[in-house]
Amino acid sequence: MNEQHIFIVRCGEVALKGMNKPYFERMLAERIRKLLKRKFADFEVKRQEGLIFVRADKSYEKEEIIREISKVFGVASISPAVEAEPALDAIGEAAVAYMKEAIEERGIQTFKVKAKRADKNFPVKSPEIGRIIGAKILIGCKVLRVDVNHPDCLLFVDVRHDKAYIYQDKIAGFGGLPLGTNGKGMSLLSGGIDSPVATWMMAKRGMMIEAIHFHSYPYTSQRAQEKVEELARIVATYCGRFKMHVINLLPIQEQIVQNCPEEETTILVRRFMMRIAEKVAGETGCGMLITGENLGQVASQTAEALVVTDASVKMPVMRPLIALDKVDIMDKAREIGTYETSIQPYEDCCTVFLPKHPVTKPRLERILESESRLDCETLIADAAASRETIDIKPE
Repeated sequence: MNEQHIFIVRCGEVALKGMNKPYFERMLAERIRKLLKRKFADFEVKRQEGLIFVRADKSYEKEEIIREISKVFGVASISPAVEAEPALDAIGEAAVAYMKEAIEERGIQTFKVKAKRADKNFPVKSPEIGRIIGAKILIGCKVLRVDVNHPDCLLFVDVRHDKAYIYQDKIAGFGGLPLGTNGKGMSLLSGGIDSPVATWMMAKRGMMIEAIHFHSYPYTSQRAQEKVEELARIVATYCGRFKMHVINLLPIQEQIVQNCPEEETTILVRRFMMRIAEKVAGETGCGMLITGENLGQVASQTAEALVVTDASVKMPVMRPLIALDKVDIMDKAREIGTYETSIQPYEDCCTVFLPKHPVTKPRLERILESESRLDCETLIADAAASRETIDIKPE
């Protein structure tokens, strides 16, 4: 490898994992490696003393590498750094060069040095390292002065047993846990704002993702499905490649409309969606379902409706958005890049055969009575068997 960018990557909750910490660190390093491999050829990812160091050829844009690393769940922060031999003269020389570049690029006038001695065998203690390096910077950069309260540049010096690292920025990542450390879930993915965010949030907790999408063709268009596929690809930039199972719900909706009370249509359709998702989840190794439901947001998401919905399945249902305000969900959708796609005005299967006055406080016994008029097992089995499976790859 030629001249290099160096990045210090810090773990989030991984650092709290006790005896399991090395496992989580290995998973995190591997996730960083896999993600960078999609765009870069010449790089190295290495675990060392609770940190992960990424080295990449200088021909790559530093900002692009940071942007990619920050997408990896489990990353708390990233610092572009320069490297020096672990000796005060070498550290001082590198620090002066770093500050001269900062003066030229940003016109800084004040600074403060904060030193840390990870290698306790290093003969000089942390506060003294800071004072010595600060003095060398004052000599080498005459235009600078020290400001311990509000410096233009807070310079970090991290002395380790084989190298010392100098950096300023700590660029925040998303945190969370590395993918693959918390099982696998089946997400009910629609074209709305909520379900892509819910999927992203569960992936952030380390859960591998598989997805299921319901449509009502020809009442819903091919473009509506393409919208969902586009959303899935955006989510895949964070959680990696996954499968999405696509199912036409129209035969079931037609049976419900023909045989059941109109006001129960929404909750009955929702229960069928959950049972189909549970069946596909069981066949694909998923241990739970994930939905974008939010308490009280629509008729099918009242407390009573959610209880009736959950009664249709045995598999646990994860609802990471359950208590969030809609504004918070929209803000998160903007942050992860799904919002603009979600608001495109294409129809959704949930809007087909929508009752004028949907029941908001359904009673389970009445819903079960309505379902007794349908051949539920056959409808569910046929829907699951007819699914189309799409391989979703990151954008």
